[in-house]
Amino acid sequence: MAATKVSTEDWIEELKNISVLELSERIKALEEEFGVSATAVAAAAPAAAGTADGAGAEEESSTVDLVLTGAGDKKIGVIKVVRAATGLGLKEAKALVDEAPSPVKEGIDRDEAEKLKGEIEEAGGTADLK
Repeated sequence: MAATKVSTEDWIEELKNISVLELSERIKALEEEFGVSATAVAAAAPAAAGTADGAGAEEESSTVDLVLTGAGDKKIGVIKVVRAATGLGLKEAKALVDEAPSPVKEGIDRDEAEKLKGEIEEAGGTADLK
């Protein structure tokens, strides 16, 4: 079966036209297919620290998902916070905020999630930890 080669630019254009939810599903599929994690770098340090002192199981239960539940009246401020937290581009961050409720970060340390939730709320949005 011959695969058609898609240029990087075409692939990026296609990604720009899909919903954040669909993008999230594609990322999860890639993670499963290749056995990698898009959050591996951010989550590796806390997980390693928990295992070193024998608290590995406790560390796993202290990770949460941060879900943006609403943008409020000051959507631009919320978009700025989401961009800073996720590294998304302006268009992607705006789409994530527009499609609330939507996950901002998944599987992050509870302390980091609480801090980010505070930043979102300070910017005028609402968020929940799951």
